[in-house]
Amino acid sequence: MPNIPNVITVIRVLLIPVIAYLLVEGRYAPALAVFLAAAFSDFADGAIARHYRIVSEFGARLDPIADKLTMLTATVLLAWQSLLPLWLAATIVLRDVVIAGGAIAYRLVVGHVKMEPTWLSKINTALEFAVLAGVLAQAADFVDGREWLPTLFVVVFATVVLSGAQYVWAWSRKAIAARRRA
Repeated sequence: MPNIPNVITVIRVLLIPVIAYLLVEGRYAPALAVFLAAAFSDFADGAIARHYRIVSEFGARLDPIADKLTMLTATVLLAWQSLLPLWLAATIVLRDVVIAGGAIAYRLVVGHVKMEPTWLSKINTALEFAVLAGVLAQAADFVDGREWLPTLFVVVFATVVLSGAQYVWAWSRKAIAARRRA
């Protein structure tokens, strides 16, 4: 029997080029539908895995990669099309680069990395998905976000910076403690 959460995650990865194609083509309504399907499937695979205790190393590694690549794709392409402020897109991308670079450095210097998202990171991820969905919905002419999107941009910026700083702080402390023990 296949591992259903892993199948869902693989499907989510396969949706990334579909999202990219739709965004490049300016087909925002279908891009929003696929983006939302990816977001809801992320929730679904996690809920199924937790409920049925279906956990795998493959899923644990691929799930966050699928999330980050989905958001990175949407973020970069929406900023490229001037639909998402460049300062926000740059901050989102920089945070992910810092976290990935930190994880690689930790692995090289200290050893095994077992990253678990913090509550602030989970809030940040939810808000990033919300802002990207809001921008897509506005681009598709489903909503008029001129009143509320700028505020959401600032809130997302704050959570990106705070959650990034939280990771740097926490993992720096872990690295220092591990080096002292060694």
